[in-house]
Amino acid sequence: MSQDEDILARTLYGEARGEKIAGMEAIASVILNRLAFSRQKNGYWWGNTITEICRKPYQFSCWNQDDVNYQKIISVGEEDKSFGICRRIARRAVSGLLKDETQGATHYHHFQIMPQWAKGKIPCAEIGSHLFYNNIEG
Repeated sequence: MSQDEDILARTLYGEARGEKIAGMEAIASVILNRLAFSRQKNGYWWGNTITEICRKPYQFSCWNQDDVNYQKIISVGEEDKSFGICRRIARRAVSGLLKDETQGATHYHHFQIMPQWAKGKIPCAEIGSHLFYNNIEG
């Protein structure tokens, strides 16, 4: 497994392990959409690789060292069934085999919260317990 696949799988585990497969795939799509956006712009502040995008501070909270999920994502092992699903999704995503059901979303949030950046924006998709947006730059 490549570093990008591993980091993507751990990000999915930290951000969406309680979701059904469609919800996990949607989060993976957001990361891939950010990568495509960065490539289109010849680089972007949130990163230019899957690993950089996932690990960018304050973008995917599970990578913040003070987040409750941080220790879980760095210590999860092969024996965890949910992590195995995340790894399979990550492999498909990195291989270009994942269909984007988010309509090109680069942002998302849990439906029970309303971050400042989402105020006044219309979600382009609702998948699992997350709302997705494709009309936000950075």
